[in-house]
Amino acid sequence: MILIKADKNSEAGVMPDTELLMAMGNFNEELMKAGVLLAGEGLHPSAKGARVTFSGKDRSVTLGPFSDTKGLIAGFWIWKVASLDEAIEWVKRCPNPMIGESEIEIRPVFEMEDFGTEMTPELRAQEDRLREQTEAKKS
Repeated sequence: MILIKADKNSEAGVMPDTELLMAMGNFNEELMKAGVLLAGEGLHPSAKGARVTFSGKDRSVTLGPFSDTKGLIAGFWIWKVASLDEAIEWVKRCPNPMIGESEIEIRPVFEMEDFGTEMTPELRAQEDRLREQTEAKKS
């Protein structure tokens, strides 16, 4: 998963200009043609979001905006690549997603095998059913 970090402009709702939208569109086309792109979206500013905090059985809700932009995400891609190195090479080719400095974080998504023996055959079957149902809804 490729996480595009938010900045003060994205949090203020500043939209990308036509040049950046075209550059990102072209980059997304490259990713698609290479068979890398599985999904990707931009996110609204945190002012339109909420956080739910868990403490045991209790839940509390905090409505945005959130003051610290450092940990906020402005958008994401889900890519299928062979290695972290391949993901890094693709990110290095990405247009700068923000007006000034930008940060993009790369995080591997867990596979069922990563959970070891905790992923019982019953849990694996449940996961497979959920994936099949999700795919069927896309069609």
